[in-house]
Amino acid sequence: MRSSLVLLAASFTTFFCCVNTCNYSCPDKPVMTPSRLVVKFGDPASATCVACQKTCFPLEDSIINMEASLGTPHKNGSTVTWTVNQTTEWDLTPKCYYTTIMNDQCCTNLPVTVYKPPESVSFGLNPSGPLTEGSEVTLQCDVQNVAPAENLTVTFYRGHRLLGQVKSNNTAKKPVNETFSMSYNNTKEDNGVQFWCEAKLELGAEGPQPPLVVKSKETTATVHYGPELKVPVDPAPISIIRGEPLHLTCLAEGNPKPRYNWTLPSNRGHISVTDLKIDSVDFQDGGQYVCTASNIVNSVSVRFDVTVQENSHACIIGGTIAAVVVLSIAVAVAVYIFYYKPKKMGESQL
Repeated sequence: MRSSLVLLAASFTTFFCCVNTCNYSCPDKPVMTPSRLVVKFGDPASATCVACQKTCFPLEDSIINMEASLGTPHKNGSTVTWTVNQTTEWDLTPKCYYTTIMNDQCCTNLPVTVYKPPESVSFGLNPSGPLTEGSEVTLQCDVQNVAPAENLTVTFYRGHRLLGQVKSNNTAKKPVNETFSMSYNNTKEDNGVQFWCEAKLELGAEGPQPPLVVKSKETTATVHYGPELKVPVDPAPISIIRGEPLHLTCLAEGNPKPRYNWTLPSNRGHISVTDLKIDSVDFQDGGQYVCTASNIVNSVSVRFDVTVQENSHACIIGGTIAAVVVLSIAVAVAVYIFYYKPKKMGESQL
């Protein structure tokens, strides 16, 4: 019986031997430290296994070891230390086990996460050209050469404001390139604002703390929007005295910068300026002035109703002069009738 057990033990002494069947629910199963291993690809790693507390004793009646496709075990009694100088495999699951005298194998696996931080993260807007106010744009974040992708979360930002998060559902263990996107309805306030994204590799408490974060460069959005008037849309009627200057202002904000066009009263012509000025108005300058501000998105208009009046002071002076003239004529007539005419008639009778 003992010789057969020795032969059985000899058959399990090779580190890369295969465990055929495992009992993962045995009461005195191996204990791994750490219970979960997170290691960067290419870095060294190690773990310790205490095979059992009592079931695997006496040792000559059992075999204790670790099975893995990479690394070297070092046994000391019921303790096995596994070390690897350079982690060069993506799918790695060391197994610690012991075989009892009843030829039962009691096993514990060591979950290993091999990771690689993103090689690069880039951000883009689709469409990439100038956006139109109110249109839908796709925010896109490209993450290159990262593993494992299922631990990756991408966050989109507008300036310092978080817009949303997207997680990967890729279960590949080896490095992959992943593209994340989300829809966004832009407004004119987004013009000149910087958008960007970040990729965070969250590997749990056993992983790097704080979690690995790689940010993209910022992209400045250009949003085209129609003109908005910076003057009253329905200004009060304007009454102006003949001979005085007229100054009308038409101002609007838009992107691209608006162009201006004035339609003069009675369709007497067009002027392409922001401010319309007439040094001295006359009666023919009265009427309706329409200013239109326009760009490639839209146009808006504002109307000014102008009435030109005669100078009231001139009318008063003219009226006064006319009254004086009339009064002078009336006095002259009265003097003639009541003084000179009777006098001449008296002289003629003498």
